[in-house]
Amino acid sequence: MPLYDIPLHTLTGDPTSLAAHQGKAVLIVNVASKCGLTPQYAGLERLQQQYEARGFTVLGVPCNQFAGQEPGSAEEIGTFCSATYGVTFPLLEKTDVNGENRHPLYAELTKLADAAGEAGDVQWNFEKFLVGPEGEPVARIRPRTEPEDPEVIALIEANLPE
Repeated sequence: MPLYDIPLHTLTGDPTSLAAHQGKAVLIVNVASKCGLTPQYAGLERLQQQYEARGFTVLGVPCNQFAGQEPGSAEEIGTFCSATYGVTFPLLEKTDVNGENRHPLYAELTKLADAAGEAGDVQWNFEKFLVGPEGEPVARIRPRTEPEDPEVIALIEANLPE
């Protein structure tokens, strides 16, 4: 299924899809508020600020599947992200990224292999998938890679719309 056709919901429950970001490079990240990697929100927001005007957005996908590290309600998640990290990028509703209830978006994204050639389940919070302006997954970046790592910056810059 094309990624643009997969129905999604915003953190506030409004229907949306990746088609809302058609023509942009989109970094999709499963996020959590109570994880050792949570400070990556700051780097993700800096990427949003740096590249938004050039056709880029981060898309945060809260997920509670990893050690229960995203237990909050939609309102609590939104408040935490804006108050703690000044997040301005869009957030989706809390979503399963693995298992039998895996969201169709992640059913497609997890087919993509990482730099080591490994596809399959999301390993942990803050795994990143870069989707190009045509709606195709182009890169998978594992959780411990910081958002502003030179590898990530190079991938984003190589996939910005012209």
